[in-house]
Amino acid sequence: MNTPEWLKPGIYGALAGAVFVGVVGFTWGGWVTGGTANDRAMAMSRDGVVASMVPVCLDMARSDPGRAEKLETIRAASTYKRRDAVMAAGWATVPGADAPDRDIAQACLAELEL
Repeated sequence: MNTPEWLKPGIYGALAGAVFVGVVGFTWGGWVTGGTANDRAMAMSRDGVVASMVPVCLDMARSDPGRAEKLETIRAASTYKRRDAVMAAGWATVPGADAPDRDIAQACLAELEL
């Protein structure tokens, strides 16, 4: 079988163009793999859940009969221990969950007027 002379450079050009488009697309074009897209979607959904639970945490803090003592404990804790103090207060425990959530505690701590 005889192939035309223009076919070989055409195939090389198409391959080089495909590689170039792939490199540019993934580097500057914003393309991502399926795994990266999944990781980003999971992180965004987690952020959404945390943001939606902050009002619940604040409501639990407002309605807590021992609020004043717990707030003093949180204020007295060092900066890096305050999240643990919010978790110990029970305000970061989502209704229906057994344990407090660290991300919700951190977001709730940011919203509390300390």
